[in-house]
Amino acid sequence: MTNWLDTATHRDWLAAHAVDLLSFARQSPREGTGALWLDGRGAPVDGTSIHTWITARMTYVYSLGSLLGVPGCDTLAARAMSGLTGPLHDDRHGGWYPSVGDDEPAEGKRCDDHALVVLAASAAVQAGLEGAVELFDEATEVLLDRFWSVATGLCLDRWDTAFEDLGPYRGITANICAVEAMLAAAGVSDERQWLERALGIAEFVVGRAEDNDWRLPEHFDHEWRPILDFNQDEPDDPFRPYGATVGHGFEWARLMIQLANGLPASENSWLVDAACALFDRAADDGWAPDDKPGFVHTTDWDGQPVVSDRFHWVTAEAIAASAVLHRHTGQERYAELYRRWWDYAVTYLLDHEYGSWFHQLDADNQPIGTVWPGKPDIHRAFQAALVPVMPLYPTLGAALALPDSSP
Repeated sequence: MTNWLDTATHRDWLAAHAVDLLSFARQSPREGTGALWLDGRGAPVDGTSIHTWITARMTYVYSLGSLLGVPGCDTLAARAMSGLTGPLHDDRHGGWYPSVGDDEPAEGKRCDDHALVVLAASAAVQAGLEGAVELFDEATEVLLDRFWSVATGLCLDRWDTAFEDLGPYRGITANICAVEAMLAAAGVSDERQWLERALGIAEFVVGRAEDNDWRLPEHFDHEWRPILDFNQDEPDDPFRPYGATVGHGFEWARLMIQLANGLPASENSWLVDAACALFDRAADDGWAPDDKPGFVHTTDWDGQPVVSDRFHWVTAEAIAASAVLHRHTGQERYAELYRRWWDYAVTYLLDHEYGSWFHQLDADNQPIGTVWPGKPDIHRAFQAALVPVMPLYPTLGAALALPDSSP
């Protein structure tokens, strides 16, 4: 069987797909506003709030597009970033609102939003966007001052708007976003401490996952005790679903391989072992347990499907993880899975009429929008097209800024 990762034609296809995604989402960034939620045809959805997570992700992908040399991306990245320096920024208390609607900003401050701003600013600095250095400095300062807990070596989750009241919930989503941001920040600042913080989070994650047969608990109380039945009555919550999240198993596997490649070999063997275990558990539990192609979204603690809808981001992370594991280990089984999962994505998830990926399919692989209507952003799909052909470390923004680094 041909290893697609070794073929020039496949690499060319990935590059073309990345450009197609950038073209699809070009109506999202809007000067002085941020990035708009897109419908299934790539048109802005009227009346929706401007979200920090979408705006940061679009700043990130168009900054990467600029580094790739795709014309128009400088302007689009700057338009998206104007939302982070403008209406989404809390000028009174610092940090970023979760979203801004017609009337007023949404309440609270979320770690995952702030980590995504760090990720966006890191790529914007590499792309040379005006104001990006200042954004990066502020975003990293807020992440460390407000969300990083020196006592636990983990990130807190949510504050009130004024950063006065810290909620009792602790979560993995905040920390997986933080690790990706820390890897990106290390590429910009060349400060090893970012990698050490990410390493501490990874140690916690590995311990909790190993205790649960590599199904990682997502939700914790204020003392970092797992709450295994959290949101059992709302299993498809878009940000805090019940059970083990299959896509996070793949995402942690990718991030641990990237982190391992930023550390001396003597320090990283356990990260590689953990990445393989997390990947295998996600693949075994998630892929076609109902004898239909595709990944289920979540499982219970025995590995049985809970939410069987196929979310696009899970497949995107599976593709990226299989690519980095193949490149790090040389094992052909990862290349075979990479090929199988790209074939699934192109058959079912890519919208060949209007572009981009369907964000949600039902168990029969038919497009639906009960959790993720439309196509809000292109972040995960775009990374699936870039990660397979880029260095394992540094991460994308810093790697693309290196001489002769084009995929």
